[in-house]
This record gives sequence, C-alpha cells and structure tokens, in this order.
Amino acid sequence: MTHPETTQQRPAATVRSRVRVPLAFADGYRVEADVHTFHGLADGAEHLALALGDPTASAAPLVRLHSECLTGDVFGSARCDCGPQLREAVEKIAETGGYLLYLRQEGRGIGLYNKLDAYALQDLGYDTYAANTALGLPEDARDYSAAAQMLTALDATTVDLLSNNPDKSGQLQALGIQVHNRIPTGVHTTPHNLTYLRAKLRGTTNLLPHDLLATRIA
Repeated sequence: MTHPETTQQRPAATVRSRVRVPLAFADGYRVEADVHTFHGLADGAEHLALALGDPTASAAPLVRLHSECLTGDVFGSARCDCGPQLREAVEKIAETGGYLLYLRQEGRGIGLYNKLDAYALQDLGYDTYAANTALGLPEDARDYSAAAQMLTALDATTVDLLSNNPDKSGQLQALGIQVHNRIPTGVHTTPHNLTYLRAKLRGTTNLLPHDLLATRIA
C-alpha cells in the first residue's frame, strides 16, 4: 500500500465533462449512468465516476471504489470476483443513488502485463500476494488520492462506502472524505477464485466471511 497525500497537500480536481451512457450487462440488467471525467487528478490517470440513480437523495451517497480488471470486468474471467462485484455495485448504487468510481488500477496497481505474470506464478502455487512480491512488486500498490479528489469535485465528501476492504475507507478518511458507513459487498465464489478469496482473507484486512476457509465448491 502506498501512502496518500494529506488533505492539505492534495491539489484540487475539477469535473472535465459529463455524458450519459446506457449500461447493459450480460444478465440483461440495464441502467443509465452519468459518466464524469476530470482535470487535475493527482496520478494523471483517466479515472471515471459513474453517477447512478440520484446521488443527491442522501447526505451520504453510496460509493464504490472499483479497480479496473480487464480480465474480470470485460472478459468475465472466473479467477477473481471483480466482474460480479462490479455488476452488484452498479445495481446497488442505482437503487440508492451514488457513484461508482472506476479506477485505472489494474492488478491492484501493478498493471495488466504484471498481473498476467502473477497469474502464471499462481498456477505454480503462489497466492495472489506472494506472486506479486516474487515479481518484485508490492502486494497492493493502490493509492486512493485521486478517488478522494473525484469525490470532492462531485461534492460527495461524506459517503457510505461499498467495500470489504478497510484500507479503502482508511485512505479516504485520511484524505478528508468522511466514511459514514462501510457496507460489505457480496461474496462471489467460483471453483476458480476460491483460492484467491482465501488469500485475501488470510493475508490482508479484507473483511470476508471466515467460513470461506472451509468452503468447498463442486
């Protein structure tokens, strides 16, 4: 994990554009989102904020920080739970009103090619975190400074956070975003991602159900 800038050090970001985009998922679920782009994000990446439902309906809109996963989000890879989490988050946020921040942080910040190299090591028996360190990379390189900038630019400085990862709420709060509630996501297990989910439970502070350690999937 990297250390985010303090609120005082972080430069301001501004909304660059907003465009309405109809979303359609493989299971038939459809919803419209107002997709925001930004000027002045700290890391210079092209992150997006998708406004779903009515974000102004609550003083603490529901927010999901979703790290880009090309293999899971686009190709439906079952090696992780990213695609199902994205699908779940969009519907939950649309129901209550809020933002899905789609962050260009492939492979917990190590990039697509490095993530695929880590997959190759996982096939040899490394878990998802050990594979990263074997490649000389951090277990989790994500910094949520840009996410805090985006929320500030959207006047969403108090949020309910949809996440199982306390590091996300901890970084946001250090960056001046008040996390009113942390709401857990579902657990989306497959025969291919159970080892990955167990590694998240054992090796990090992810608040996943401990019965994952005993789960068997046919």
